[in-house]
Amino acid sequence: MNAALDLTKVQPPTEGQAQEAATAARILAPLLSAKKTGTSKLSVRSSGSGSKEVAVPKQAFELFVSILEQMSLGNAVTIIPIHAELTTQEAANILNVSRPYLVKLLDSNAIPFHMVGTHRRVLAKDLRAYQERDLSERAEAAKELTEEAEKLGLGY
Repeated sequence: MNAALDLTKVQPPTEGQAQEAATAARILAPLLSAKKTGTSKLSVRSSGSGSKEVAVPKQAFELFVSILEQMSLGNAVTIIPIHAELTTQEAANILNVSRPYLVKLLDSNAIPFHMVGTHRRVLAKDLRAYQERDLSERAEAAKELTEEAEKLGLGY
């Protein structure tokens, strides 16, 4: 398993880390809406070595603030490159389903995959596309059920 994708090693932040993340997110989040251009300049100061200024792409800055927000909620966070190849267990962990269920999804062509020797591999971008389709289908089903309940006067 690729160490960068080893989800078993992802740990939720401690309470102190969550509080630090909340403070940082609160300070940095307003800069997202104020900055309309493609980059932001950050100054980073560490003990003893002075400070450095670095230009950061807006997309990376937005991702950084999102990570801080998730950490402030006590959530563990990992980054998976969109082109990453995932094992069936890694993909199942991301979807929060069992590996056998994921294999059924693969075999039914719900998610594209390819073989590496005798092992199935799923691209992270294909897994994300499946998640988006599934979410959209669930939202549509909920909408239809709500409309039907309203027609029947069930008071939902």
